[in-house]
Amino acid sequence: FHPHTAKMWSCMKNFFTYETTKSVVVKSWTIGIINRIVQLIIISYFIGWVFIWEKAYQVRDTAIESSVMTKVKGFGNYNNRVMDVADYVTPTQGGSVFCIITKMITTENQVQGYCPETEKYNCTKDSDCTKYRHRPGGYGIFTGNCVPFKTNISMCEIKGWCPAEIDTIKTEPMNDVENFTIFIKNSIRFPTFNYTKGNFLPSITNEYIKTCNFNKEKDIYCPIFKVGDILKNAEQNFTQLADMGGVIGIMISWMCDLDKSDDECKPLYSFTRLDAMSQQNNVSPGYNFRFAKYYKMENGTDYRTLVKAFAIRFDVIVNGNAGKFNMIPTIINMVAAFTSVGVGTVLCDIILLNFLKGAEQYKAKKFEEVSDNPLDIQSNGLYHSQLSLRHTHFKSSDSGAFSIDHFS
Repeated sequence: FHPHTAKMWSCMKNFFTYETTKSVVVKSWTIGIINRIVQLIIISYFIGWVFIWEKAYQVRDTAIESSVMTKVKGFGNYNNRVMDVADYVTPTQGGSVFCIITKMITTENQVQGYCPETEKYNCTKDSDCTKYRHRPGGYGIFTGNCVPFKTNISMCEIKGWCPAEIDTIKTEPMNDVENFTIFIKNSIRFPTFNYTKGNFLPSITNEYIKTCNFNKEKDIYCPIFKVGDILKNAEQNFTQLADMGGVIGIMISWMCDLDKSDDECKPLYSFTRLDAMSQQNNVSPGYNFRFAKYYKMENGTDYRTLVKAFAIRFDVIVNGNAGKFNMIPTIINMVAAFTSVGVGTVLCDIILLNFLKGAEQYKAKKFEEVSDNPLDIQSNGLYHSQLSLRHTHFKSSDSGAFSIDHFS
């Protein structure tokens, strides 16, 4: 053959080859123990973690649909006035986010007009205020004039709601808030399984709701939560929170295994402070907001009462997921488990081929070239053919397994 023709012929022979598996039994304590330990670890992982803990045999639904309705009850005494729900709860819709006002700074009888600013805009003459002209101040738009504020004190004038608010007045919070109760009605649905549930037991009665209070240990199905208990579970001090305001999260978790009885699918409540950042710095600490109540005089002039409210805001947050047995993920994870057991074989092969004594003998048994041309058996220099080493005739019942004995 021409050299190029011979090279092409060699490439064709190498391409048209077939590989088949061959079993080699290695009788070695070291590699045998490593193999069984690796297999045991893999099997334990799949049985313990994947199937038992993670429940990989289930289809899971995390797209929980939820509705929350809330209602606050209680009466408080604030500045010699009895406050009811309409006075201290905002907004009034009874949704998943609501505020209970604990402290208020009120500025009454404000009308549109001109008045001195009440913040740090002191002046002695108009030229001190002209640089602020047409700019927004704390409570209105500057006119550029310097007007008297108090005795021997003048401030820059603003146009807006007058008199301007003074929010540095010290007031005491309404301590009765600690005894107020919050009623929470939560309904959920997992659309994948069309499964619905609520945080009420089917056996719940009006008498039970009137007398019960939620307790993590004794009464987990009571939908009535005392504000003081919520803050205690969130590890918050009521006095500090009522003074500056804050945001408290009420988490309702629904972790349901639908392969078990319906009673096992129940809500788990947890409480935490969501605005922890506002506790750690002095800029805008706590939680407060402003709102106004508007009125009209007999002559048609509008006037209002401005309220700066410090409040505890409650956010009811619902999350959860449900799982139910399904054949498809079960089969997929079982196949993954059986396939992963083969990792032990790969690891043992690496150790045998490179690190144990007798590695060459193992290579000679594991890798073998067999040709259908009898002449190739004699000329093969890489590994001796097992056919030429074995003098007995093959029988149809031979398994093709060879044994290498390393036991002492």
